[in-house]
Amino acid sequence: MSSLIAATRFSVLDRSRTRQGGTNAEALRDTVRLARELEGLGYHRFWVSEHHGVPGVAGSAPTVLAAAVAGATQTIRVGTGGVMLPNHQPLVVAEQFGVLESLFPGRIDMGLGRSVGFTDGVRKALGRDKDVAEDFAGQLDELLGWFRGTSATGVHARPAEGLTVPPFVLAMGEGATIAARAGLPMVIGDLRNREKMQRGIDHYRTHFRPSPWAQEPYVVISGTIAVAATPEEARRLLIPEAWSMAYSRTHGTFPPLPPAERVEALTMSGKERGFYEAGLTGHLADGEEQVAHELETVLKETGAQEVLVTTSTYDREALLDSYRRLARITNGTSPA
Repeated sequence: MSSLIAATRFSVLDRSRTRQGGTNAEALRDTVRLARELEGLGYHRFWVSEHHGVPGVAGSAPTVLAAAVAGATQTIRVGTGGVMLPNHQPLVVAEQFGVLESLFPGRIDMGLGRSVGFTDGVRKALGRDKDVAEDFAGQLDELLGWFRGTSATGVHARPAEGLTVPPFVLAMGEGATIAARAGLPMVIGDLRNREKMQRGIDHYRTHFRPSPWAQEPYVVISGTIAVAATPEEARRLLIPEAWSMAYSRTHGTFPPLPPAERVEALTMSGKERGFYEAGLTGHLADGEEQVAHELETVLKETGAQEVLVTTSTYDREALLDSYRRLARITNGTSPA
């Protein structure tokens, strides 16, 4: 293993994707079970996501799910990738993370995004307008103020005030600028568009201002990584998610993950096939030796301190095997 890979932290974001024939409850329990398994493999963090009204995603309440994950594990850091701050009042978010940090001290991360509900119906149900995301920087400042006890309201966020929960900004759109200005660690993706990702990283490092939360820039790169015995098996791991994304682009709804063999038997329209094929390209998907080589290349290019793996697939055992193989690469036990 290269010294560069050895010096890099590897973490996982699990989106609690539902599977065809499965239930939301099974998807959520799979997330908790996966966290326990990845803790045993030495991964640094385990994050969960926030989606509302999406048929293919069971994770709608990330702080609740993070509590379940933290309660089922012992050492791995647990957090959100992320809480979509425009959907919530900053005080409530501070209170939720204050409770998490109080229950699981020193293990909680606060990953924060600026997306608002994906559809008009979801935004209406949340009581949010599309333009609320434009004030993400202000919402972020208010949230961090609750931990420092600086709110002008005279209200105190219990039990958050005085606690330190590491905040991370999910860099989408203006996220890199906001993370740099606030002096916070940044999560940026994805691996399929290296040039765009590199521009965001360079901008972040150039404009970073030290803060009480971080004295130096901290870059987490995120994306899909699939490792298998052969390149063909690694590619098969990508098929369910690639099809679900293509279906959502052509039908307007994001479905549960189907088995790869079911996707391979489908007849797709030209437009859907184009999205599907695009969804299979650009990821790190190969055998251990080749993935190790590609990882070293991207780490040299980006100088990232951490990699957040975001892989989703139908076959849970194959997914776990991929994480085992990746752990062999990162722990130095791979033949690479």
